[in-house]
Amino acid sequence: MYSLDQLRGFVAVAEELHFGRAAARLNMTQPPLSRQIQKLEKSIGVQLFERDNRGVALTAAGSAFLTDAVKLLELAEAAPSLARRISQGSAGFVRIGFTAASTFGLLGALLNEISSALPDVDIDLREMVTKDQTAALINGEIDLGLARPPFDEDLFDSRLLYREPMMVAVPVGHRFTRLDRLVTVEDLHGEDLIMHSPTQARYFYDLVISLVSSHPTFVHTVSQILTMIFLVAAGRGIALVPQSSTALGIEGVEYIELGGFETDPVELHAIWRREARNPALHRVLDLISGAAD
Repeated sequence: MYSLDQLRGFVAVAEELHFGRAAARLNMTQPPLSRQIQKLEKSIGVQLFERDNRGVALTAAGSAFLTDAVKLLELAEAAPSLARRISQGSAGFVRIGFTAASTFGLLGALLNEISSALPDVDIDLREMVTKDQTAALINGEIDLGLARPPFDEDLFDSRLLYREPMMVAVPVGHRFTRLDRLVTVEDLHGEDLIMHSPTQARYFYDLVISLVSSHPTFVHTVSQILTMIFLVAAGRGIALVPQSSTALGIEGVEYIELGGFETDPVELHAIWRREARNPALHRVLDLISGAAD
């Protein structure tokens, strides 16, 4: 097997086409350099140079080998730096699970911040509901979740990313648009409500159920907020959605804030395994902490 010193010697001679100049470039004498080249040729089983009284020239095999030799040396020189950067968290990868609704208000800005501050950290995005995120964190399939509460605080550390109001999405011209005030829970009585799925959108389902003491008529049950708003635009009913949904800009829909809360009721958290050891993850968490502060 050949050594990196042999490769460096070969590249120097190939570029200089002169053993004396190549030896001087490598701060060595010519005889040991010649022995390095001979050992390299013996190791790989081909002649790399034509030697005669007029000088040195690469063989066809030598020309082909030169391209790969340069790449191997570049990789060998870059490897220690890459290992250090991965250890420090400035390079590597982070797998992020996210809910569909989190893309409306946070995900894009977060990815832009990571790309700007940590350009050598690759992000792998995986859309999944909160219960699937927690399972994926436990199984080591993702590093970070953008999820809704509740979650096991013994297993997961977390950071509140933001709170937002709950909005009532209604068709244009609905009576709620003429109230000139926030909608109350009592106003919802008698309305046809497009409802969140109790399995695929459990967080919002539980939140809405906790708000609506006397249930309106649930005319449709769907898992995606985008679908809900399209149904509202079609006049199929009204829906309770997070404020970030207003960024979707779907025509035929108006939004009025649902009042009656001491704090904005909709929460999104960053969650991760307490024993997580990925250095790049902790650099991303530092960014999140800075943004929160």
